[in-house]
Amino acid sequence: MTERKPPGVSFESWVDRQIREAEERGEFARLAGAGKPLPSGTDTTYDELWWIKGKMAREGLAPLPPTLALRKEAEDALDAAYAAPSERAARRIVEAVNVKILRCLRMPPPGPPLGIKPFDLDEVVAEWKVRRGGGARAGEGGVA
Repeated sequence: MTERKPPGVSFESWVDRQIREAEERGEFARLAGAGKPLPSGTDTTYDELWWIKGKMAREGLAPLPPTLALRKEAEDALDAAYAAPSERAARRIVEAVNVKILRCLRMPPPGPPLGIKPFDLDEVVAEWKVRRGGGARAGEGGVA
């Protein structure tokens, strides 16, 4: 593939020949997106980081700092715990996010501070029971 350019042949014709031969060998047929137009975003301004943002989107990565992502995850976990089908499931959800919160508090990653503490498991379960209609302490002990 690293063929030397013969003397006396213009660069453009040598490049054109390399492309034609590669195309004849079918090397372009297996490329992702081959034969499709280039994706065009709705934003017409140039963004230097377009390829980084595209890679992150394809890899499912978030552009948030780890602590902010954990805050969001904790909020979602609390909602999931309140909607859990059983007390055991609610406890499992809260315990899992509490492990992550404690790990982050012990070894803070770079970025803004976490700003939350582990959830009180008993308070979350009490609120879960109230929301299910099985708790006697309506309005008490909820975790905000």
